[in-house]
Amino acid sequence: MKRTQAEGPQRRNVCRAAAVLAVGALGWAGLCWAAYPDRPVTLEVGFAAGGPTDAMARVIATEMGAELKQSMVVDNKPGAGSNIAATHVARSKPDGYTLLMVAVTSAINQTLYAKPGFNLNTDFEPVGLVGTIPSMLVVNPELPVNNVQELVTYARAHPGKLTFGSSGNGTSIHIAGEMFKSAAKIDVTHVPYRGSAPAGAAVVAGQISYMFDNVPTVWPFVQAGRMRALAVTTKERIATAPHIPTMAESGFPDFDVSSWYGIIAPAKTPPDVIETLNQALQKVLARSDFQERMKGMGVIVKQGSPQSFGTFMKSETERWAPIVKQSGAKID
Repeated sequence: MKRTQAEGPQRRNVCRAAAVLAVGALGWAGLCWAAYPDRPVTLEVGFAAGGPTDAMARVIATEMGAELKQSMVVDNKPGAGSNIAATHVARSKPDGYTLLMVAVTSAINQTLYAKPGFNLNTDFEPVGLVGTIPSMLVVNPELPVNNVQELVTYARAHPGKLTFGSSGNGTSIHIAGEMFKSAAKIDVTHVPYRGSAPAGAAVVAGQISYMFDNVPTVWPFVQAGRMRALAVTTKERIATAPHIPTMAESGFPDFDVSSWYGIIAPAKTPPDVIETLNQALQKVLARSDFQERMKGMGVIVKQGSPQSFGTFMKSETERWAPIVKQSGAKID
């Protein structure tokens, strides 16, 4: 039955009758309870403001809030490779008012961390996938290299001298760096930051030598000449930068790293709340103007059901497990 809101005395009489007589309680309850959402919804982000996850979350929060006719507020809780925010949301009341902007990092952390604090596949209810973003290998423009092989040669000639940055231990950016370090057989030092933005700033300032990061974050710096792009991490070149070769073209055929983003809620969140959130999300993702905006940021929009997103997260957890183990990265 479609929920409606009675007005004035009529609604009060209906609710009073339902409470006193307790007749048809299940049917009357929908009339007496406010429809979800009746207050602001919090969308938590496990990284600092300014990074790709934060940027994506703020766009989604604004657009979904409009669809839900209720404010959606972004709350940054950076730390432990996004585990702090994920653990907090997993333990939150399952009422649909505390959500997580989840990223590929959470799938990686299931293997990377001895005790991540949550189980991605059992402690949450999937709402929906938002999209995927390729990453890019960028260096400080003062570094005397113009392609990946030159970077490898330079690193081997200066063992222990180069550094690569990341948005934190366990992020896809970190694992990408570890994968490259292992595959290239180079001696470089990892420097974690509390988010992608400060790591990128360190590359620009020459405080670190290079990093892998999502295209939306680094591309403006590349265009401005403040970073130099050497390769993209997908199997095929991307529309945003068709002249930039892939890691496969640069001598690393098995290198394939992309970030993904979605929304999840605490386990046992009511199915009707999940459905309401998914419907709002799908309306946003289906709009051509939104897709064009995301395309300009390097995002490939993905639509789907909560069920398909749940299946995807499980497959990602399984896919990243051997990659993390092979990289040798581990956090106790």
